[in-house]
Amino acid sequence: MSFLTLDLNLLRVFDAVMTEQNLTRAAGHLAMTQPAVSNAIKRLRESIGDELLIRTAYGVKPTPRAEALWPAVRLALSGLEAAVTPETFDVSKAHATFRMAMADATAAFWLPSLMRSIEREAPGVNVRMVPLTTREPRPMLLRGDIDLAVGFFPGVAAQLSSDTGSPIRHERLYSGKYVCVMRKGHPLARGELTLDNYCAANHLLVSFSGRAHGLSDEALAQLGRERRILLTVNQFFTAGRVVANSDLITVLPKHLIASTGMTDALVYRDLPFALPAVHLDMLWHERDARSPAHKWLRKNLDGMRSSVVAPPDSD
Repeated sequence: MSFLTLDLNLLRVFDAVMTEQNLTRAAGHLAMTQPAVSNAIKRLRESIGDELLIRTAYGVKPTPRAEALWPAVRLALSGLEAAVTPETFDVSKAHATFRMAMADATAAFWLPSLMRSIEREAPGVNVRMVPLTTREPRPMLLRGDIDLAVGFFPGVAAQLSSDTGSPIRHERLYSGKYVCVMRKGHPLARGELTLDNYCAANHLLVSFSGRAHGLSDEALAQLGRERRILLTVNQFFTAGRVVANSDLITVLPKHLIASTGMTDALVYRDLPFALPAVHLDMLWHERDARSPAHKWLRKNLDGMRSSVVAPPDSD
């Protein structure tokens, strides 16, 4: 294949299909017919000499060749968009689809306000949520699987601050603290929570990996203590439901208690040991740094930090 003979319009179609993972939705985004999109992908495949997409029951699945190609295509298209887009960006006329990764509680906390902004200001913007199953979102950003990640990523921000050559950018949205959460009426809900009582209780741990070891266990080990983790779950919402209906206790970021949907049934106590602050960071790839639509999205999320509210005081 000669790059000089490549129709660059095919790359724009390829980018839309990779974003939507569906030919019909990509066609709607591009104001094209589905057969025209399918034909464009066929022409690109013939030009490259390699398969790019595999049809599935739910849309299309990219091949390893497509996954390797997409980040470079996104970066190039983003640069072109920034070069030709007028300085006055009209978000009301913008058409964009963002793939975002957040834990369930973070999404429940931030998405309602974001959706109101989109409905009010940017009717052509769509959001696709991608499961976040790790505290390390950088590989997903590097591969182009997502456009933005928001969450608690221990150590990542510090590494990015010292690694000036990384293509991943970040911004801190919020800093809070961990607290011990239990149901109203729990025996430990009265008075100060002691270290002995904390260690003697049965615990629930929110763990994306299922590994029964967290920050609290590291802090306890330094004190020569340990706890019994009876249950691990991978969702904050599930944690809230279980704790509200059992004698298990858990440790959660204070600002995310409301996201469990069980605020009226839960109380919190200060932990009887020190834990580092919990930080909420926003991460994105530099290929999207200059995109006006992406800038609008980041500005919107940044502006929502003022809406962070603490749950009601515990009993």
